[in-house]
Amino acid sequence: MKKDLGPMPAVCPMPVLIVSAYDGDGRINLMNAAWGMICQTDKIALFIDEDHKTTQNILLSKAFTVGLADRKSIVPADYVGMASGNKVSDKYARTGFHAVRSEHVNAPIIDELPVTMECELAEVVKTDSMYAIVGRIVNVCAEEGIIGDDGKIDISKTDLLMFDQFRWSYNVLGDRAGKACSVGKALM
Repeated sequence: MKKDLGPMPAVCPMPVLIVSAYDGDGRINLMNAAWGMICQTDKIALFIDEDHKTTQNILLSKAFTVGLADRKSIVPADYVGMASGNKVSDKYARTGFHAVRSEHVNAPIIDELPVTMECELAEVVKTDSMYAIVGRIVNVCAEEGIIGDDGKIDISKTDLLMFDQFRWSYNVLGDRAGKACSVGKALM
């Protein structure tokens, strides 16, 4: 039997996304954005507030990166979700992260994050109930150690963090349960 819990964000788990962009002076700002999702094969939507420093930097630079946080980056990943770039001028420096400039877009790539999507600003969606930054994914870069023999990212090698919205905790991505678009064939 199910029990009613009332309205809540019940999509779980959510990836821990570290969004990075340069300001007008070339300084890096970054934030933890748990509410983001692939919205086409080459686009990502970030449901973030308009007043975030990172959002304002994206609007200015027209580019950003989205890195996937892992177990090793949990402390700085959590910190950039708590500290506001509008209030903490050295937010990036406090993380201990190291960054390089993307070769594909005008945005920083955080070295410590195992997977990074390099994005151009494609669209801003603003309605009464939503504000979203939509990026066109220009390139994905990944640490060599997490790429399988088939040339694809093997998430079992990543220790990617997932945000549990029910308990406000971080979990690590679990075991493979089955192959998508395959295990259901028995019912076809």
